[in-house]
Amino acid sequence: IRDSSTSRGLGDVYKRQQERYSTLVDEKLRNTLVTKDNLIFNTRYEGNPKAGKVKVPVRDTEVEVKQYDKQNGAAISTGSTTYFDINIDIDEAVNEMIDGYDAASVPDGITAERLDSAGYSLGLSMDTKSVRALEETAGITVAASKTACTDSTAYKQVLAAKRVQSRMGVPNDGKRWLLASPEFMEVLLTDDRFVKQGDLSQELVQSGVVGRIAGYNVFESNNTMFEDSQLVSGKKTTTEFICGHPNWCHRVQEWSVPVAVKNLTNEYIGSSAVQGRKVYGIGISKPQTVYVKRVEA
Repeated sequence: IRDSSTSRGLGDVYKRQQERYSTLVDEKLRNTLVTKDNLIFNTRYEGNPKAGKVKVPVRDTEVEVKQYDKQNGAAISTGSTTYFDINIDIDEAVNEMIDGYDAASVPDGITAERLDSAGYSLGLSMDTKSVRALEETAGITVAASKTACTDSTAYKQVLAAKRVQSRMGVPNDGKRWLLASPEFMEVLLTDDRFVKQGDLSQELVQSGVVGRIAGYNVFESNNTMFEDSQLVSGKKTTTEFICGHPNWCHRVQEWSVPVAVKNLTNEYIGSSAVQGRKVYGIGISKPQTVYVKRVEA
């Protein structure tokens, strides 16, 4: 006869395990990601990601300032906040068998190793899809120059991005970012105007920033398009760098099935698996504010 109070207790333990394991995987995922939350992508949204779509509040203008009339006061104006829909259309899972152990007997070391690996793998996958969204969303601004940067032209190309984004009203508030390919990073490191990690605040270094140039926080990513592995309009394309601001780059993620170690009840006798499903969506609400410098051959 099953004791209902014991069943409730075991259920609570299992739920706490899910929450703890999911938190551990998320921590590893955050450390792995180059496209950091709240630095490259903002995470503001309204709604439930598990429902398949959320709304992101977007405001392009500031509160209007008006002349005040002592007799008539000031006319009221309406806010300009709009909402941008993000489809939560990416569904990824971890499902790795732990052979020879049921869920209750898996050693802590094995569990920790599998959770660490799950977070790392999810991070790599999310980074790749996020960079592709920045590179390929319709309406992004592509630099006029399609030739590779050199020691003498790299800084000028970054200044061109700065000028274009400033004209668009992209805030110069210390949050502008530049995502550099390894090849462009190699060129930047030879420029004396590039502020290296050792001269940055500890907070920026801990956030994954590898340097600053022309007001941009620089991150390095090897997930950008590279040579003949990617084609744009039939041309071999390499992305040298991407510039943007988190105001208009959005990413929303949620565990649709929290992570847990579960017994396998089919032909895998006496075995268990680390299982979990994460859903997320990526959106660029104002694509023209994303500036991409490409090389086309």
